[in-house]
Amino acid sequence: MPTTQALPRAARICLLVLAALAAACWGLPLLGLPDPQRPDWEFLSNAPSLASAHWFGTDAIGRDILSRTLAGGRLSLTIGMLASLIALVVGLGYGAIAGYAGGWFERVMVRGLDVLSALPFLLIVILLLSLFGRSLPLLLGAIGGYVWIDLARVMRAEAARLREAPFVLAARAAGASFSQVLRWHLLPNLLPLALVYLGLILPQAILVESFLGFLGLSVDEPSASWGTLLYEGVQELDSAPWTLLFPALFLVTTLAAFQFLGDSLRDGLDPKRSNA
Repeated sequence: MPTTQALPRAARICLLVLAALAAACWGLPLLGLPDPQRPDWEFLSNAPSLASAHWFGTDAIGRDILSRTLAGGRLSLTIGMLASLIALVVGLGYGAIAGYAGGWFERVMVRGLDVLSALPFLLIVILLLSLFGRSLPLLLGAIGGYVWIDLARVMRAEAARLREAPFVLAARAAGASFSQVLRWHLLPNLLPLALVYLGLILPQAILVESFLGFLGLSVDEPSASWGTLLYEGVQELDSAPWTLLFPALFLVTTLAAFQFLGDSLRDGLDPKRSNA
């Protein structure tokens, strides 16, 4: 994995943007911003103004848009990171086992990935959340189960390449078992690449959570993610467009920064790709 000094300029810029967004979401509320759930009845659908206490304006019942955007960012980023960690564990383990096993077992596991890819997984997630109700564990499992498949494919291909590496062949010749080779040799060598691809699946997880929030299938009220705020902003678009503009701006900036960061790190690990 590239060191901090070797990071491409684009990756460093993306890291700075993400650090600034995280600092804003977790740090600015400590400076005494209005309660995101408390209405201010004197400022209903108030336009953004630096002269007032509501820099991003308020919604139809007087709630501060800046506070709600930052609170929604904390929720969306937290859910996205936790779901991505679930996807990382599942995808890394599945891909490593499939790639190292080889033969018919690998082919069966790859066909399993093909079947899962063909399923309307997002529709299944929506049905599960509709049938069993909204809960954080189900939401994390559903989002993590949606974004792990591509990571598993990459890990399978890399594990298949490492299967014939000299250090793996030497470990097998020394009598190391299947699980020992996985723990001591394959997983440590696959983890750096998996962490790079984490930067690609994390924006997918955030996007899926925002989409579910837009449909009203994310966390329960009074909590609100960026997707929930986008839905509320669409309802007030004619009278108060700023209620949609600011959450959308934060969401798009976050997704773009993660995407460019993941692409830059992936190209840094693959010189052929970066020179293409």
